[in-house]
Amino acid sequence: MSKIYSSSEICRPNKPSECLRKAPGLEVIMSTSTDWDELVWAWKGFRDVVGVANKPLYERYVEIINEGARANGYKDQGHYWRAQYGEDIEDKVQELYEAILPLYQQLHAYVRRRLHEVYGDNIDVTGYLPANVLGDIWGRFWGNIYPLVVPYPDRPSIDITEAMVEQGYNVTRIFQMSDEFFTSLGLIPVNDAFWENSMLSKPDDGRDVVCHASAWDFYTGDDFRIAMCTLIRMEDFLVAHHEMGHIQYYLQYKDLPIAFRGGANGAFHEAIGEVMSLSVATPKHLREVGLFEGLEEGDDETDINFLLRMSLDTIGTLPFSLGLSTWRWDLMRGDYDVNNSMARWWQIKRDVVGVDAPVPRTDDDFDPGAMFHFIIDYPFIGYYIRTIIQFQFYKSLCEAANHTGPLHTCDFYRSREAGEKLASMLRLGKSKPWPDAMEVITGQREMSADAILEYFQPLMEWLERTNAENGEVIGWPQSSGSSAAAPANLFYTLMICAFIWLLRG
Repeated sequence: MSKIYSSSEICRPNKPSECLRKAPGLEVIMSTSTDWDELVWAWKGFRDVVGVANKPLYERYVEIINEGARANGYKDQGHYWRAQYGEDIEDKVQELYEAILPLYQQLHAYVRRRLHEVYGDNIDVTGYLPANVLGDIWGRFWGNIYPLVVPYPDRPSIDITEAMVEQGYNVTRIFQMSDEFFTSLGLIPVNDAFWENSMLSKPDDGRDVVCHASAWDFYTGDDFRIAMCTLIRMEDFLVAHHEMGHIQYYLQYKDLPIAFRGGANGAFHEAIGEVMSLSVATPKHLREVGLFEGLEEGDDETDINFLLRMSLDTIGTLPFSLGLSTWRWDLMRGDYDVNNSMARWWQIKRDVVGVDAPVPRTDDDFDPGAMFHFIIDYPFIGYYIRTIIQFQFYKSLCEAANHTGPLHTCDFYRSREAGEKLASMLRLGKSKPWPDAMEVITGQREMSADAILEYFQPLMEWLERTNAENGEVIGWPQSSGSSAAAPANLFYTLMICAFIWLLRG
């Protein structure tokens, strides 16, 4: 399945000789094109070639992985994935979803309106977002559509891609800056072997490689690597800091027994990487390293631009991660099988995420087979939980750095106090239950949406005001009994009824 994913080529129907792989060819199209037909071709073509080819293999994979899970005392593989978080994790993630849903609905409505201005009637301003216009091949991270939805385009750009190109950045410099961020906190630098053995750029020798960024611990105590086909753009600048967060985690617990070398739970590793990205993405940090100009005190418009940009890759991805996890858990339970699962896949995408396919899909297709994390057996719920807890970690490190002001303006670069607090948790690896590790860094033992909502509160207020002024319908139609969009739709229904009653009075 991995080989099919990484090496399959999608050819243009009108130019059979022009064929592209996911990376970088299709990724460039999905992240930069505004041609509706081209985006449909790339989105559909990748799923038709990769997803369908992986369908029979994935069916067999489900059989094998469930057999192994049951042999180890679990009900199924989904139960195995969830077990590390506690028996109530399904209820907990739903509770977290309901906490962030009002903000997601406001963001969804705003993005829907702005993309309607680009794609016209292809986007219904009261309906779902088409999955092919969200900036990547999966519709997972929306950051690449920021230029299309930026609230205040006349403010200095907080996308540093152009600045990096103008200043002659190369891949090595990006990773050196990432390493320096950690050493500025008093943490451990990478060794010479890292630079010698990592694959930081796509090889030019014709080899087939998986370009999806990943960090590796070879469990020797001194061999840590990153594999990434890095491009000179802001997205990859942030991903580099994220992947180096994994490396720092490895470095901190490298002397523990092998059984304890890992994150406190499946979300901790991912959360640590994202905490670094939160800090280095701030206009304050980007100005500090010479990649941003124009930040002024009290510049509310730049603040909103920044928060909107950050929300696209955080708030925008939460329902996506939950929806994918829900579908796979139910598949592993046997609620449906690979050959009749597409209707449920798109029902969840519509109800939970507010996203629909740009073209009809049937059980002859198999869109989950084009998901990288599915075919490598990665439990996606870790991404959902990490997006919540990274803000808890971030707030705690900002407090250690004596940050004052709104949470979203914090950069803990060069704070040895923040570094020591972080290291005290990283050094534990998975030698302690995850609530113990959580408590070391945050003083809390539970996952909570409070920090992420505090971070985005100024954006929430702006979105509510802007969407109300534009008369937006908040939410989307429901294709099942789900109540994901019901609160907002119910509100508008009640408002209309009240208005009619007043007219009759």
